[in-house]
Amino acid sequence: MFGALTEKFQQLFGSLTGKKTLTEDNIADAIREVRLALLDADVNYTVVSQFIKRVKEKALGDKVLKSVSPGQQFIEVVHSQLIELMGTEEVLLDLKKSPSVLMLCGLQGSGKTTHAAKLARYMLKQDPKKKILLAACDLQRPAAVEQLKRLGSQVGVDVLSIEGESSPRKVALAALDKVKKEGYDLLIVDTAGRLHLDEELMLQLEDLKKLLDPQEILFVASASTGQDAVKTAHEFDRRISITGTILTMLDGNSRAGAAISIREVTGKPLKFEGIGEKIDDLQLFTPKSMADRILGMGDVVNLVRKAQEHFTEEEGKELEKKLLKASFTYNDYLKQMNMMKKMGSFKSLLKMLPGMPALDEMNIDEKEFRKTESMILSMTLAERDEKVELVPSRRRRIAKGSGVDTDDVNRMIKSFKRMKQFFKDMPSLKKQFSKQQETGKKENFLWR
Repeated sequence: MFGALTEKFQQLFGSLTGKKTLTEDNIADAIREVRLALLDADVNYTVVSQFIKRVKEKALGDKVLKSVSPGQQFIEVVHSQLIELMGTEEVLLDLKKSPSVLMLCGLQGSGKTTHAAKLARYMLKQDPKKKILLAACDLQRPAAVEQLKRLGSQVGVDVLSIEGESSPRKVALAALDKVKKEGYDLLIVDTAGRLHLDEELMLQLEDLKKLLDPQEILFVASASTGQDAVKTAHEFDRRISITGTILTMLDGNSRAGAAISIREVTGKPLKFEGIGEKIDDLQLFTPKSMADRILGMGDVVNLVRKAQEHFTEEEGKELEKKLLKASFTYNDYLKQMNMMKKMGSFKSLLKMLPGMPALDEMNIDEKEFRKTESMILSMTLAERDEKVELVPSRRRRIAKGSGVDTDDVNRMIKSFKRMKQFFKDMPSLKKQFSKQQETGKKENFLWR
């Protein structure tokens, strides 16, 4: 996601490998590289200066632990300070009042309309019984109202709009009236994109705030705009007191400036992040998760969340039992593949694992997974449950039924057997690992 910044951090940490102690000299070199990397990523200059000061004080103030190298300890310092910079904890929406009002604001093109619907979808996932209304108050951008109607229909929530109306205030009043009369729990208001320098539109936004008295005012900021988004967020906060920020377009190759700077500059929490174009691509902003991604440590926090959404605890335990007993069948494999598909693309899931390479440069062909699926579906039930041996004649039939070569079937079977053997060996691997830990031979990495 953060491409160049992550790469620079990885190179920097690599250069610290082998250092025996943290000294003023090698810390100064590392600090200089961190400063340049952050400035190049379009992080606010003041934020960079404050961050560097904290990292330096912490790095030189810490005693070097015997169990880790100085380089690893420096990584941990940078990691912990990044988390602190972005807010330490997740901050939930404050929507206890009923009905509640949530208003979105920000620059044009930052994704307000899309994220109004994404928020509705997110709230419904938390509570399917919640009754939500979307108000189409973006009357500046052509087709914004139609876009919100289409997205509302996709999510399954009502959208209030007034044909031919040019006053956002009148639409907001009608939305408030509808919410109170018809028992809605939440009103989400989409507003027009505006520059903070546009006085007329800013006054209009201030008026909407007075009228709606929203519990939440979320500034929607595109991560790709870097410092511009930070400056604008600061001005919006000064005028209407935002309660938090949604960072959008984090699935692109953004420079990370807004993600790192915006909370420090506004003093208001980062609450959500948009991670893709789909209606479900919205998640809580987690400082630890973001720090992990910036430093190239994967994203275990959100990988676990995705898994919990699609796997029950019982399914997880049953899968673990089968894997460790090596009783995992092709049928189980097919079931897990289908569950994984619900979680997202295989490439996106692999990128969330710690220690994976820069997968943007790797050719991970989703077609190969579909090919494997079609081969398993071409098997008989007995073959899928491994009750019969897959002799050459059966392999030829499977290949023909799935439209692949026999060599493809052979490779798939070989890979499946290797995977089963790996999990069969897991208990002995765990024992080996425990022994290494006891004797201190295993290097202790601080990937938390």
